[in-house]
Amino acid sequence: MSQATKRKHVVKEVLGEYVTPTENQQIVKVTSSRGNNLHEAVTAQGETFLVSMPTKFRKNIWIKRGNYVIVDPIEEGEKVKAEISSILYKDNIQHLQTLQLWPEGFTKQQSSQEEETDRERGKGEAEDEKVEEERGSSDSEDDDSDLFVNTNRPNYHYSESEEEESEEEGDEEERTETSS
Repeated sequence: MSQATKRKHVVKEVLGEYVTPTENQQIVKVTSSRGNNLHEAVTAQGETFLVSMPTKFRKNIWIKRGNYVIVDPIEEGEKVKAEISSILYKDNIQHLQTLQLWPEGFTKQQSSQEEETDRERGKGEAEDEKVEEERGSSDSEDDDSDLFVNTNRPNYHYSESEEEESEEEGDEEERTETSS
């Protein structure tokens, strides 16, 4: 089987199937990446440990901070205590919540995070309204304030002053006088 075919099957398995944890598996939240396919995870009870990414997921599926995964425990592991068996996305999480298999500790964390983002959005909207009032609520087509600004590039503003122009003219006059 080619690498592309393997990747296709792994992605289809992760995105297409609803997975429920077995008795010895547990749901954990990824808090950070430690490198070499190791991730730091926390359980609903607050226990923190390292989990490893199996070979079939490497270079095919990426995990970021805040994702939820189902892990199989590794009994002989001291630091690395589990291996990722499946990755949970939004649809899988909703499916587990409807089956009431979702850990209670994560439900509380999600609701508190949603409240914080709602509060931040409310503050942001109020600030946007103030800015619009200060500007006079101009809805012209020339307004570029809503355009994306790439912060990775330096922002240069070029403007020529009269002093620079006169210095350049003076230099040109000197060059013509010296050459004659």
